[in-house]
Amino acid sequence: MTVTEMAQVASRAAGSRWLLLGSLALNLFFIGIAVAMAIRTPEQPRWDPNVFVRVDRLADSLPATDAALVRSAMAEHRDAIAAAQDRYHAAREKIRAAFRRDPVDVAAIREAMAETRAARQNFDQVIQGVFAELAPQLSSTARHRLADWRSKSAGHHS
Repeated sequence: MTVTEMAQVASRAAGSRWLLLGSLALNLFFIGIAVAMAIRTPEQPRWDPNVFVRVDRLADSLPATDAALVRSAMAEHRDAIAAAQDRYHAAREKIRAAFRRDPVDVAAIREAMAETRAARQNFDQVIQGVFAELAPQLSSTARHRLADWRSKSAGHHS
């Protein structure tokens, strides 16, 4: 083998090494991006302002028979619950609107807040009434889970 031929073989080997190294680096880059996306994808918020969504999540944590009872009770009282929830959410919007007014109308803010408190109390009474009626039908396990159940998102209630 001549010197020229040896140089050509060495040149091809070096080129192949660079190609292999470049391919490896590119693959590692894409794998790194995929891992970062999987790790950094934010978890979807667990709290939902809709009581039907929250109660359905709660039902998912119960034994099947109890979950069916909860869902049935919610369906049976759906109109009353939805109306109370809508009044409460509408009252909260009135507070927001009152705060946005220029000039500030303190009386309107206080009135909206009082309306929201009353709507919230009514909403709580409707939901709590459904669960009070339901409690004797539920298993001990389900009642304990209801007692211990909390929203996964701190700072949000009911």
